[in-house]
Amino acid sequence: MLPVRGATAIEANRQVPPDYLVGIGDELQLTLWGSVDADLRVTVDRAGRIVIPRVGPVTVAGVRYADLNELLTRRVGQVFKNFQISATLGRLRSIRYYVTGFVARPGAYTVSSLATVMTGLTQSGGPSAAGSFRNIELRRNGQVVGRFDLYDLLVRGDKKGDLPLQADDILHVGPVGRQAALIGSVNRPSIVELIGNETVNDALSFVGGLSTVADIRRVAIERLDERNDRRVAELALPQDGNLKVNNGDVLRAFNGVTAVLPQAKQYKRIRVEGEVARPGDYVLPPSSTLADAIQSAGGLTAQAYLLGTDLSRESVRKVQEAQYDRALRDLETDFTRNTSTQRVSTADDAAALAQKQSGTSRLIDRLRAVRPTGRIVLDLTYTSRELPNLAIEDGDRLYIPATPNTVGVFGSVFNGGSYLLRPGSSVEDILKQAGGPTKGADSASIFVLRANGMVISARQNSSGWLSLGSGLKELQALPGDTVFVPEEMNKTTFIQEAKDWTQILYQFGIGAAALKTFKN
Repeated sequence: MLPVRGATAIEANRQVPPDYLVGIGDELQLTLWGSVDADLRVTVDRAGRIVIPRVGPVTVAGVRYADLNELLTRRVGQVFKNFQISATLGRLRSIRYYVTGFVARPGAYTVSSLATVMTGLTQSGGPSAAGSFRNIELRRNGQVVGRFDLYDLLVRGDKKGDLPLQADDILHVGPVGRQAALIGSVNRPSIVELIGNETVNDALSFVGGLSTVADIRRVAIERLDERNDRRVAELALPQDGNLKVNNGDVLRAFNGVTAVLPQAKQYKRIRVEGEVARPGDYVLPPSSTLADAIQSAGGLTAQAYLLGTDLSRESVRKVQEAQYDRALRDLETDFTRNTSTQRVSTADDAAALAQKQSGTSRLIDRLRAVRPTGRIVLDLTYTSRELPNLAIEDGDRLYIPATPNTVGVFGSVFNGGSYLLRPGSSVEDILKQAGGPTKGADSASIFVLRANGMVISARQNSSGWLSLGSGLKELQALPGDTVFVPEEMNKTTFIQEAKDWTQILYQFGIGAAALKTFKN
């Protein structure tokens, strides 16, 4: 709100309206030329008159500003002929008025005679939290001469009720009336004040109506007097728009965009990257599959490596993250339980326990730093020439890599890195190129990560658990494979089961680069 002096200065600098009534204390500037020349500044006295030399007193109090020139011309014309006159208002008189009721700063205020109801409300700080914006009375001589509804001005831009103030007027702000809250998809969520029989449509108009994303067919209404039984009801628009809104009602507009449509009705946005003719974003019909996405992107190039296809899905990533975080919490709980149950009797035992706790913390921190990607492992083989008949979802990312010619070897080997793949090489052949497992390696737990995300362990094949020799000796190495050799963890019991986590990471769609980070 404007301070008192600022508001008074603004009103004093306003253009005087034609229907302004000249009053006691106003200063008039008179200019006459022709048969008589004069430049006068005269003030309206307590009798409502001004005195013009050689003409005499002229009563101007109560005269409209638009009629002032005509009145003075007629009066001066009784003495002089062949002249012209111009009368303007100079310094305006001040008036005192009172603001009462539920306002921020009730009291008496002095303003210029151009002040209006809005000026008076501004100087008093406007209605308080308990004051009404819609029940504002202008009282004069004990009578209500006008009512002002701030919503007319603030919402509709109509200032017809902004009447001019006169001396000793009283502005009275009544208590707040019926209120309702509008929330959800409206342009300005707020609490509005209602009068009379105003309806749902009226309440919506006070907050700018429904937003662009709102469901224009319905809103929910919660009645204050029905909260113990029915509570919330749904209104159909526009049929129920003329329903009266009661005190305490809550109207909620629904968002028509955030609701997820059935998969059968959703058009799918998918990004296709890598070895396709036209990589980019595509919008496909609801029933589209991976093959349709490839076709929309112009088909595969000659270098495409289908086995390495990476399909990342947001819905899968969210599920993976929840499961991964839960598994980490369980692991952390197990470590804490094992540590708390161990007893120490010597300084060496205490130092070993502290070292174990430090190692546990570092392990948990590294595991938390690796996040699931939402990758779906596709059932593909080295000889596959087309993708599975899998329906796509909105937001999918499909990446087709080029055919690699290397195999990565990481972990407890003498020289980890990437090695050129020779035709017919087995995983054991690749391990030999890296120098083979070190003395501290857990050879029985070696596993291979295929380019499609599948994991093959030395402990498994179609018939059950086998040794390293029979598990990997005959396993053909494929382009894009990553071979990982875990360390033997039995020497450090606090992470005895940590080697299993390297395999668990891949179950959550985490790639070889993340595993290398974990190893480091």
